[in-house]
Amino acid sequence: MTDRLSPLDVSFLYMETPTTAMHVGGVCVFDPPEGGFDYDKLVELISQRIGLVPRYRQKVKWVPGRLANPVWVDDEEFDVTYHVRRSALPKPGNDEQLKELVGRLQSRQLDRHRPLWEIYLVEGLEGGRVAIVTKTHHAMVDGVSAVDIGTVILDVDRTPRQVPEDDWVPRHEPSSVSLLLGAATDFVTRPTGAIDTARAAAGDARATAGKAIAIAGGVLAQAKLLARQAPDTPFNVPIGEQRRFGMVATDLDDYKRVRKSHGGTVNDVVLATVSGALRTWLLTRGEKVTPTTVVRAMVPVSVRVDEQKGELGNRVSSYFVDLPVGEGSAVMRLHQVSFAMRGHKESGASVGADALIQLTGFAPPTIHALGARTASVMTRRLFNLVVTNVPGPQFPLYAAGAEMLSMYPVVPLAKNQAVSIGLTSYNGGVYYGLNADRDAMPDIDVLAGCITEALAELVGTAT
Repeated sequence: MTDRLSPLDVSFLYMETPTTAMHVGGVCVFDPPEGGFDYDKLVELISQRIGLVPRYRQKVKWVPGRLANPVWVDDEEFDVTYHVRRSALPKPGNDEQLKELVGRLQSRQLDRHRPLWEIYLVEGLEGGRVAIVTKTHHAMVDGVSAVDIGTVILDVDRTPRQVPEDDWVPRHEPSSVSLLLGAATDFVTRPTGAIDTARAAAGDARATAGKAIAIAGGVLAQAKLLARQAPDTPFNVPIGEQRRFGMVATDLDDYKRVRKSHGGTVNDVVLATVSGALRTWLLTRGEKVTPTTVVRAMVPVSVRVDEQKGELGNRVSSYFVDLPVGEGSAVMRLHQVSFAMRGHKESGASVGADALIQLTGFAPPTIHALGARTASVMTRRLFNLVVTNVPGPQFPLYAAGAEMLSMYPVVPLAKNQAVSIGLTSYNGGVYYGLNADRDAMPDIDVLAGCITEALAELVGTAT
């Protein structure tokens, strides 16, 4: 039995263009053990662990005529050494060279004829360090119970944990005829979905009205905000295929200190820090900044599930927050951000990540593709940039005995959005990854420096 992509997952394939690669990634820096950590060890480690993530040996198979969403099929010619690659910096490699390499690696789209992921081992960093750069297509990691390959290679101890022996044998790829029969079977076994699709294709609004109302609550809850087009900013310009990458390392204790002094949450302090950084960066560019100037951010917030039921996943809701970059006081920026976030949470005014996608899911995939592309075009009207904050473990992790020192996320760019800001906390640190268009953001390192300054300003107000 084949596993069909959900409307949300396939939307990331439809939205992808040469200038908007839809893969997520990360940059993790490691301190090798005494025995060293090289390419062969990484290949061996991934080969041992890949059975824990079966999707990483599967590829996308399209249904003829796009009559249904594509399916995941085993890659009969899977070659782990194609996906695990090797690179090096001229010794002693520094962080500037690493950022330049990451920008170039993240610029290239993944090969859709193979499983949609790549991992690069980067050697030659000063101090004997190595880096692992990951690229994984959004279609693979946005499922309800998805687990990333970068997660399964990590351990909580220098001694790698034992995993079950992998005896994987690929299943033969289904033929075009079987794919068509599978699509027809899905329609028969899911008559409600078939009726919805048929009615949507015929343009019968009544068929989808009830479902649209059921999933649009979050959208309507923020209708007042979203009715106002996102402000014009230097972040919203046509973008190209090439990327720059910025990295900022900060201390988690600084955010906790500010939170303890002024209230709110750690995420509020993060958003206030970003607000201050954007304010300073706009001023360095000579942009007009008034007391009412704002930058609208889409802030994904993880929706925790009931762990007692054994449920896993990365269900996400998103808040649209007008960051008060026009406010000159760091403390007032924090209070305004806290007030806005508290209001969103109390009103339930969040937009489910799959809300709009579900609407297009009622239509045939061809219409769904159009809807997804339209959504990508509309992002400029809704928000200026994405700011993601993912809490990580507050203890060291290891890969084949190599201790992970830091981890910087890579968040993809939407159409006409020149920068995205991702950050994660890990082992007492908070690490920012700034993914940016190469031409629109030649000063990405300036913005990175502004983040450090904005946090220092907030820390200076804490008692």
